Amino acid sequence: MAKIAKRVSKTREGIDPNKAYALGDALKLLKDRSSVKFDETIEVAMNLGVDPRHADQMVRGVVNLPNGTGRSVRVAVFARGDKADEARAAGADIVGAEDLVDIVQKGTIDFDRCIATPDMMPLVGRLGKVLGPRGMMPNPKVGTVTTDVAAAVKASKGGAVEFRVEKAGIVHAGVGKVSFDVKALEENIRAFAD
Repeated sequence: MAKIAKRVSKTREGIDPNKAYALGDALKLLKDRSSVKFDETIEVAMNLGVDPRHADQMVRGVVNLPNGTGRSVRVAVFARGDKADEARAAGADIVGAEDLVDIVQKGTIDFDRCIATPDMMPLVGRLGKVLGPRGMMPNPKVGTVTTDVAAAVKASKGGAVEFRVEKAGIVHAGVGKVSFDVKALEENIRAFAD
């Protein structure tokens, strides 16, 4: 049998594995038992009992968390003209068209979320091999291909969490940091679950 580390055994002390804790109580336990020197991310994982191999059971989307995620998100926007100016005004970190496509094709990706206007999709489509495996390819289903780039940038910066069901029928996402108060974490978890 594997030896359990001191930190892990100390964390498990006083927690009954057979008891179902209320959300508020579980969050208090998490906050009290945090023993690392950095601000941990709290993730929620839910087993939905669906089979993602069937197209009608594919669960995917974006949820805006009321209290944000606690991390700063760098947003890139593929747009031209007025839409590019709109994106810059909304706070996008990187804005461009053909020039940005060339930069990304070379493998330089220094952003976390990617948004595009519909007219840019023929250009962005060429980046499928680069952005696809990283889960950054703009998609109209999750609101990253849109004409309202300002709203999309603000949502991404303000704590929008993208989720999709995994092979085992599980959906998970980061809903905040240990430093958040219990009420804020609870609101974020309820928003994600709904």
